[in-house]
Amino acid sequence: MLNFPEPPKSYSSVFLEETDKPLPEKIDPRMRYAFFSTIAKGGKSLIKSCKDLHLSRFVCYKTLKPEFADDEIEQKRLIREARVSAMLQHPNTIPTYELGRDGRGYPYFTMKLVHGYTLREILDYRERYDLTQLMEVVEQVCNCLHYAHTHGVAHRDIKPENILAGPYGEIVLLDWGLAKVWHPDGSGGEEGQAKPAPIEDITLTGQGAAQGTAHYMSPEQIQLDPDIDHRTDIYSLGAVIYEILCGETPASGDKLHEVIESVQNEVPREPADVSKFRVPRLLNEIAMKCLSKKPADRIQSIGELSMLLQQDWRSELSQFKSD
Repeated sequence: MLNFPEPPKSYSSVFLEETDKPLPEKIDPRMRYAFFSTIAKGGKSLIKSCKDLHLSRFVCYKTLKPEFADDEIEQKRLIREARVSAMLQHPNTIPTYELGRDGRGYPYFTMKLVHGYTLREILDYRERYDLTQLMEVVEQVCNCLHYAHTHGVAHRDIKPENILAGPYGEIVLLDWGLAKVWHPDGSGGEEGQAKPAPIEDITLTGQGAAQGTAHYMSPEQIQLDPDIDHRTDIYSLGAVIYEILCGETPASGDKLHEVIESVQNEVPREPADVSKFRVPRLLNEIAMKCLSKKPADRIQSIGELSMLLQQDWRSELSQFKSD
């Protein structure tokens, strides 16, 4: 289990004057939240911490950036994200508390505020962590995705930045803003649903090097395939496993077009041939199978992937340590 410092006492302590203060006779929902502080910025959204004055707790508050606040499509997407997050009630998702509109009529939703480190921050110090610890994180993500896929939701944005490890052993999968859901008849209408950005819109650093999502997108996701399904998550999680095993992403290249070309056409080297660490044979095979270019050639379900990860690869790891 990964262990991290506990959250600040200002967020977590419980005092009698907070639990027993009177609730106003007339509740004005516009006066419920206070002490806002921005903690993260997405492409089109703002994530803030604030205090819920009714329940005397700090929560996470998500809304649109001012430049997108009046966009009806972006509002619809934010509302869908809130409802998807709320409907997926699983230990590895963040509980959603409230969906509403602020005093100006703009939508927002609130969630549990979880302190911890993203898997990206953890992998920046990869040498500090045992492979068993890191694969336990992956197994928890598998549990979450198995639940989501069973309930008709594909995440479509699996990457280390969206996996959070909390101070009490909790592992949560963040950001369902790109999630795909289907109609009851099985059709996958995309109207109003958030889609991955076209290739030319994927964010670049100031130096022109690609970062983030592009390295974890499946080939069909890059191609904006309208028939994309849950197997895109298997590819993306395979890319995360690959990076855990060998310290680099399976897609290579310093420029965006190079990364896109690599994802679509290049077979990555096997983790065992790249890593400075010893890689168990089973994990090596799992990573490569997940990263197959064609969805039909991959591991076909998260449930199958989860069962494979529970096989005995740890004894091989122990053998490495004894050599």
